[in-house]
Amino acid sequence: MIRKLNLIFGLVILAVVCSCSSQEQTLTYFKDIKDNPTGTIDMQSCEIKIVPDDELIITVNSYNPNATATYNVPLTNPATRSQLVQMTQPAIQTYLVSKEGDINFPRLGKIHVAGKSTRELEAEIKNLISKEVTDPFVHVELRAFKVLVLGEVNEPGTKVVEKERYTIFDALADAHDLSIYGDRTNVLVIREENGKKVYQHLNLQESSIMSSPYFFLRQNDVVYVEPNQIRTDNSKYNTNNAYKLTVVSTIVSAASIIASLVIALTVKN
Repeated sequence: MIRKLNLIFGLVILAVVCSCSSQEQTLTYFKDIKDNPTGTIDMQSCEIKIVPDDELIITVNSYNPNATATYNVPLTNPATRSQLVQMTQPAIQTYLVSKEGDINFPRLGKIHVAGKSTRELEAEIKNLISKEVTDPFVHVELRAFKVLVLGEVNEPGTKVVEKERYTIFDALADAHDLSIYGDRTNVLVIREENGKKVYQHLNLQESSIMSSPYFFLRQNDVVYVEPNQIRTDNSKYNTNNAYKLTVVSTIVSAASIIASLVIALTVKN
């Protein structure tokens, strides 16, 4: 009997060790370069294109701030204009990109911005203002956009992004990393392009992920972390056990009722 118990205990310990070893491999990032002390990795461009519903911050300045003051705040009446020429610092003005991809800019009117990067829009506005102002400075900034992170992460939800260079690892960090049940070999990124939903599966264990066009995230991207095999097996195990427990409970209850009836009839007789 003791030998049998020792054998069972040994098998349990071996199963735990194997499970831990397998899980450690699953939790590894950049597995393909973990043994390389140095190296280089090619990276994809991170240039984000402006899309409808984006909110832009655009400021204009020059060596003569009075000359560009009227490009920073929409003019509504002559009094506003007289006040603006007294300004020495540009006002911060936000512009919401319309469904058609346009903004209404002071003095310049409607400008189509969708499909352009912030650097391209800066160059275009600067070129237009240069017709009236010498050496203007133009800065365009994407105020914020949202990324949705779902699945096996420690804090799923919508992440508000306030910078253009935002990678999938930034999103996972904002979600407090993957849980121990997250499959690092199968992270799904879904995005909208030209009115269609497109997607890509990424393997966080491969350094080549950095050269993927989905490494830098864009507006309204969805990141979904698949559950790993451990989570899947646990789910099946719990479901099966719950079913078995229900069946056993039903059988026990039925047996108890039958036993009670048998006892009651025996006593009565």
